[in-house]
Amino acid sequence: MPYVKIQSNKTIDEPTGKALLSKVSRLTAEGLGKPESYVMVALEPTVPMIFAGTDEPLAFLELKSIGLPESKTSELSSALCNAMEETLGINKDRVYIEFSDAPRKMWGFNGGTF
Repeated sequence: MPYVKIQSNKTIDEPTGKALLSKVSRLTAEGLGKPESYVMVALEPTVPMIFAGTDEPLAFLELKSIGLPESKTSELSSALCNAMEETLGINKDRVYIEFSDAPRKMWGFNGGTF
């Protein structure tokens, strides 16, 4: 049920993209205390973006999950920003993350909702 979408203005080659997807999937599962088998991560193609008046490398992440506790967002932010810096070389101060708690009835799966 956790879903992470990653957008960046940096061109990411396939091996790096796969490594990033795996890392973010693992970090999200660990950070939320949920099985990784429930986690979905998407890496969108390069998106023209600007932040703070410059197009230096940046990333925008959206993390949505049922029952996302506010107490976990700081730790998740740190882990995900570190992943962007370690894997893509994007400075942590060039990463925004939007956290969203999804109501069970607003999250579909397997022909129903949670």
